[in-house]
Amino acid sequence: MESLRHQRLQPGIGYGASATGTLRSLRPGVTGTLSSAQGSHVSVSASPGPPPPPPPLQLHSLGSSFMGSGFGSVDMAAGLGLSNPTNPAVLREAVDAVVRSFAKHTQGYGRVNVVEALQEFWQMKQSRGADLRNGALVVYEMVPSNNPPYVCYVSLPGGSCFGSFQFCPTKAEARRSAAKIALMNSVFNEHPSRRITDDFIEKSVCEALASFNGNREEADNPSTGIGAFRFMLESNKGKSMLEFQELMTVFQLLHWNGSLKAMRERQCSRQEVLAHYSHRALDDDMRTQMAADWVSREHTLSGTINREMAATERELEEARLAGRELRFYKEKKDILLMAVGQLGGSNTTTLPCTC
Repeated sequence: MESLRHQRLQPGIGYGASATGTLRSLRPGVTGTLSSAQGSHVSVSASPGPPPPPPPLQLHSLGSSFMGSGFGSVDMAAGLGLSNPTNPAVLREAVDAVVRSFAKHTQGYGRVNVVEALQEFWQMKQSRGADLRNGALVVYEMVPSNNPPYVCYVSLPGGSCFGSFQFCPTKAEARRSAAKIALMNSVFNEHPSRRITDDFIEKSVCEALASFNGNREEADNPSTGIGAFRFMLESNKGKSMLEFQELMTVFQLLHWNGSLKAMRERQCSRQEVLAHYSHRALDDDMRTQMAADWVSREHTLSGTINREMAATERELEEARLAGRELRFYKEKKDILLMAVGQLGGSNTTTLPCTC
């Protein structure tokens, strides 16, 4: 029974319907009775074809697709303290002000090396008992380019990702720009107002109820959308907004891939999905299953990955320049690139260049 439950909660779509109308609990892209060992090499062109991928999901609208209703006007991006100003100069000024303040309180007055400061910040958190399962290392990733503007991404120990938000004429400047925005959000994340508390949960649930014309009984029933929303918040009480954002990235990706819809059709309850994925980190197995689903879509409709990649890169660029947290967009791009790798040399005329 537990094994069957685990299969139903797999992130892969598992195309092909059973006699009862629910989807087979197979590995992604595998049809018929093929074994899982064959699944990663088999063509799925003979399958009836996957549904088109759902539209992009924002945090504040997660409940409308996964939970029916619930997240509504609860804008987690705003709760995270992440900036999205219409004027880029406002963002630059805010970031510089936080960096100067951080330097003043940790290193005294003077110019601060933001790359070193960001690393020291997370090492300090670890030394004070922060639960950093993968260590305190901050990881930088330069986008390959021979000409400016140069772009750099930085991944924080918890998984959150930020990118250079300014025009950067050098690779060093791109690295500093990414470190600045990451340091600002790291510092803001330590503020007590960025913790999920009883007051925050109550306010968020009330906003969701008002947005969807719900009632208090719904908020107390975990089988409803708003009840599931409350359950998720209460399960993460005490965590910071960045920590909650990292969890939400998993559900965003499951929605984007069509996995949540597939789980509903496998008769998985909201509570099951929430309980399972609230404690499952995003890993290579999950990415591989999602990539296989996009391989299936590409076999069904040539050019699907190319179009999705173009849309994802636009979203990533807009979010990066706005100084927003980027992991959802980066993960989408990485999964699509993984799908291209799974396809290998087939359909090379329609696939995006990975160089």
